Amino acid sequence: MPLLHAANLRVLLAGAAFAHLSSHATTCASSPCTPPPLPRVRAFATYRASPPPPPPPPQPASPSPSRALASANAACEQGAKPAICTADELHYVPVPGTEWRLALWRYRPPPEAPKRNHPLMLLSGVATNAIGFDLSPGASFARHMSMQGFDTWIVEVRGAGLSMRGSELALANTSSEMSPSSFSDKISTQKINGAGSAQDDSTCLAQNFEVPVVEDNFEVPVVEDKDIVESNTSEEPQLVTKLSNALARLGDTFSGYVKDSRLRSIADSFFSRVSELVPDASLTNSLEEVSEKILGLLELPQTSAISDQISHLSQRLVNILGEGQQNISPRLFGWQERLSATIEDLQKQLELIISYDWDFDHYLEEDVPAAMNYIKQQSPTKDGKLLAIGHSMGGILLYAMVSKCGFEGAEPELAAIVTLASSVDYTTSNSSLKLLLPLADPAEMLRVPAIPLGTLLSTTYPISSRAPYILSLLRSQISSKDMMDPELLSKLVLNNFCTVPAKVLLQLTTAFRDGGLRNRTGTFLFKQHLHKIKVPVLALAGDEDLICPPEAVYETVKLIPQHLVTYKVFGKPEGPHYAHYDLVGGRKAVHEVYPCIIEFLSQHDEVSS
Repeated sequence: MPLLHAANLRVLLAGAAFAHLSSHATTCASSPCTPPPLPRVRAFATYRASPPPPPPPPQPASPSPSRALASANAACEQGAKPAICTADELHYVPVPGTEWRLALWRYRPPPEAPKRNHPLMLLSGVATNAIGFDLSPGASFARHMSMQGFDTWIVEVRGAGLSMRGSELALANTSSEMSPSSFSDKISTQKINGAGSAQDDSTCLAQNFEVPVVEDNFEVPVVEDKDIVESNTSEEPQLVTKLSNALARLGDTFSGYVKDSRLRSIADSFFSRVSELVPDASLTNSLEEVSEKILGLLELPQTSAISDQISHLSQRLVNILGEGQQNISPRLFGWQERLSATIEDLQKQLELIISYDWDFDHYLEEDVPAAMNYIKQQSPTKDGKLLAIGHSMGGILLYAMVSKCGFEGAEPELAAIVTLASSVDYTTSNSSLKLLLPLADPAEMLRVPAIPLGTLLSTTYPISSRAPYILSLLRSQISSKDMMDPELLSKLVLNNFCTVPAKVLLQLTTAFRDGGLRNRTGTFLFKQHLHKIKVPVLALAGDEDLICPPEAVYETVKLIPQHLVTYKVFGKPEGPHYAHYDLVGGRKAVHEVYPCIIEFLSQHDEVSS
């Protein structure tokens, strides 16, 4: 199968963008285009153990991620485990020092299964949720592992799937079924019978960042009647307050992004739009002077004195705009409304930046450790270790974890790891993702806080099998031809992908540069310490994986001590072939890949002394 060429990729991206914008325009034509509010859910918590329910019936493929998550919300309101979660149990785990509650899907082994010594943790790829490991009862990687005796846990990192911020998880009736000691245990968590949806506001992101804004280009209506041209100055005090508050929020955000150019860019864009409201050229210099002073103050540590100066300058800015209306004839109509709308757009951008402010290191240093600690509490082992499998970015996280342990000389908390289609160094491979590197300029990429991947895929996938087949290239990135049931492939594409922060993608692009993947500061190269690891590794690759080709997997494997690593490529010249997801959900995986994984895990499930 040929790899994507740059020209084809540009056509693909253009087609995806066109399909997304066309879908958005159609929706707007029939209904108001307002971003849906973030869900508010009510959940019920209990620590009472219960026997695992029988496997649920197959769930039909949902038409979109947002609709599936809306169904989860409805289930939460009724106090039941959401239908989209097909695990035996759904747990929520707090991430210390944050508002986040990670969703953990648990699959308990049946009584007749082999007895195991360690629980098994599953980590998904970038911008994906738990569904990829549990597509249906007949195609469930997680359920298969639990049937082999492993107490299996899928971890949904922040922003993925059913994970959410604590402020969105309104627990009710908690005291009725919680033990008194649970309130004093700061790291204890809730096993949820009803859970809310993730805060995947990808629709809002798409509307705010991908749909061209045309309001600034329309012709401003004017008022000809001399008797009604007086400016409505009663709105100006409210505008000053609104502007001051927005700029103060921008200043507070600036203080958290010392080396981040995107906020300066947002501020420049805001004042550029404001300047368009000044029809009198003689006032342009005054407005630019005030704008520059405000920009300078925003980059300083925010104090009450700075806040007072920003408020004063905000008043001056509004006054300049008002003065501009007095000096022209006919006067602009509705300039206050336009300024108010411009301020609101700034506020929305800041909210999105704050909502999606995390990177790969947050997963590595906060989310995964919190999940591991909780799993070990719920499924204790004699040596305090667990087994782990990671697909794509999930495997990269595992490599990064053992690399840090090797560097620090610490005792690893993992008994063994399996990586599926993962590498920390793609420089020598022909990964199709390399073609996106020219687009990954930090300053440009961070103008958009997050990429609504779920929305884009759910919009473009339905037309990918129709002429002119531009978007059929998307399919080959996920699964090889005839390797997945079409209905399951649709469910995967429509339900498995989420919105991902630009910061996560930006850090992952370092895996395509000299030295491979590094931490957020660029000071720690994970591949340099893989030769020091003490954890057995099974590294699997797919012969037709365009995203993480076998040569990329081997680039990492060759750095690991030979006595600790096992490397295998699945796929045969005559078929079947394995693409990026097929190692987890391909139709042949259950007979070819799963036994290999189970054999490896069984060999390393012994408890160390």
